Amino acid sequence: MGLESFGTLVGGSCNPTAVDVAKEFHQEFPHRTVDRRCDWNSRVMFSCDLQAVPLPLAYRRSFYPRVVKPAVGAAIAVVMLTLLAPLMVAIALLIKLDDGGPVFFRQKRTGYLGRRFGMFKFRTMVPDAEAMKERLRQLNQHGADAIDFKIKDDPRITRMGRFLRKTSLDELPNLFNVVIGDMALVGPRPTSFHPQEYRENHLPRLAVKPGITGLWQVSGRANIDFDARSALDIRYVRWQSLGTDVTLLLRTVRAVLKGNGAY
Repeated sequence: MGLESFGTLVGGSCNPTAVDVAKEFHQEFPHRTVDRRCDWNSRVMFSCDLQAVPLPLAYRRSFYPRVVKPAVGAAIAVVMLTLLAPLMVAIALLIKLDDGGPVFFRQKRTGYLGRRFGMFKFRTMVPDAEAMKERLRQLNQHGADAIDFKIKDDPRITRMGRFLRKTSLDELPNLFNVVIGDMALVGPRPTSFHPQEYRENHLPRLAVKPGITGLWQVSGRANIDFDARSALDIRYVRWQSLGTDVTLLLRTVRAVLKGNGAY
């Protein structure tokens, strides 16, 4: 793809400004090919530059997101896993008794800078749920062609799964991902679809590690489409701080109790 086409990609239309930006980038970094679909690291960084979104994990001055947040998050996750172990064992037994299927569901998700990782959850759907997805796509509340897939009364959800989703208990195994380092306690929720499905204005949400909770979760969750969700996530990337994270964690408790958008 030529520079004019690349300008269309980053600027929305082939205007001189977008083309100039693309030319300047190629002149400054001739060895980097931003058009390569697999080079998500470069694409996310470039998109953040265009939209003036900071990259907190890339700057040494960003002490809180680079050092404090992951260390404190992992410590809190270990404590929570220890305290909640009896509850998690009880949930595992109930899932097994419900339909005899697997207890955990490990799904590939899109994380920091577009990297794919395996996210752990309690299984809330029938074992062949992924195979049934295309047959149900016309029921997607965000539209049949939307990349974000959500059905309000999803027939794939089990009896136990409906309760776990309503209470958000299905996400407790996410704490293992926080300990591993794939996720944070607070951040944009990781998507199941590949970053190749993202539009250019969505990419800055990948500038931080994904989280168990975030601005989207306390603002309506499944009731919000992906464009609005990405805008909320990017707002968080711009303004994340210790105070913001503490506030979002406290608001999450209230959102879970209300159950708004959880299904």
